[in-house]
Amino acid sequence: MPRSAHIIWLIAIAQFACTSIWFAGNAVVEGMQGSLGLPDNALGPVISSVQAGFIIGTLTFAFLTIADRFSPSKVFFVSALIGAAANVAIVFLAQGYVSLLLLRGLTGFMLAGIYPIGMKIASDYHRSGLGKALGFLVGALVLGKAFPHLLNSFTSSFSWETVLLTTSGFAVAGGLMILIWVPDGPYRKKSHQLDLTAIFRVFKNKGFRSAAFGYFGHMWELYAFWVFIPTIILAYRELHGIPGEATSFLAFGVIAVGGLACMLGGYLSAYMGSRKVAFVALFCSGLCCLISPLLFQLPAFWFYGALFFWGMMVVADSPQMSTLVAQSAPQDNIGSALTIVNCIGFAITIFSIQLINDLIGDVPIAYLFWLLVPGPIFGLIALWKKEIDEYRTRIND
Repeated sequence: MPRSAHIIWLIAIAQFACTSIWFAGNAVVEGMQGSLGLPDNALGPVISSVQAGFIIGTLTFAFLTIADRFSPSKVFFVSALIGAAANVAIVFLAQGYVSLLLLRGLTGFMLAGIYPIGMKIASDYHRSGLGKALGFLVGALVLGKAFPHLLNSFTSSFSWETVLLTTSGFAVAGGLMILIWVPDGPYRKKSHQLDLTAIFRVFKNKGFRSAAFGYFGHMWELYAFWVFIPTIILAYRELHGIPGEATSFLAFGVIAVGGLACMLGGYLSAYMGSRKVAFVALFCSGLCCLISPLLFQLPAFWFYGALFFWGMMVVADSPQMSTLVAQSAPQDNIGSALTIVNCIGFAITIFSIQLINDLIGDVPIAYLFWLLVPGPIFGLIALWKKEIDEYRTRIND
């Protein structure tokens, strides 16, 4: 058995490998359009089907308290196998648009046993330093989501089928890593019976609500930004008449740099605290939303620099939000608490993604991302309110 110090690296690598199937579909939508007869606006529904599957999956996992009643490592492994199978089935079984959406939905369902379960495993190994640990973990998740864009950037070498086959292989390998080398953690507190009320009771805690609401505001912005990064880049190039074909590679870079920001935020949380790191990152990403029309007027160097900065800030708060959720949840329901917060957060992403997807063509791209501003504002208010409540408690004491 590896030492605890090595466990987080193993979980992070496994998360990277397994979550590569998350964005695999939308990274190759353009390549699949001819083969499967997809409509021009297929991108939004393809990613939303994954989100919808994830929502149903997390709701199921949370309602049945699966992460707290069964071995998280085994749940992770089984979910990785089935998710990989659903992802690769597109190559062999998909006959059109409907079958593609169903298979992407199944992939999303099984990701409910990977992303929040990975965080649950990490929390079972850490009494302190959880913010740093989840910084690495979510950083790996972000890199995993960016990976299909990197593969797709080599379109002359890799077909869309190869991208799906490769990411499925990664997912199987990640699941095996967890099963073989990451046993259940020493701080795991098992729930011995089915508790259908657990997902409702956790919201009675004021600290938990603050962290959860901050996370919900963050999620309104995050996935809509990630999904439409290629659209932003193409719109800028069209506006300025800039030729170029490296859109997928740039999209990979903008998403991937967020993984490094998560890791850096994890280190900073040891000195500043998770709440302050989350607040600063959410404020900066919200500011990027607010000034997004101005970014399109910048020279290319500054535009891409601003886009990379946005890519860092838009996700750097995520692991710290999850840390606050885990720390404020009952010890025997941490897995279910993380899962239900993920469930609601990803449900929110469907609305922001579809809103922007439906308005493309009717609203100039430069102004579309003003629609994301309410998310960071809501999240900042939730985090600030908790800070005020804690200050008042200290004064009263």
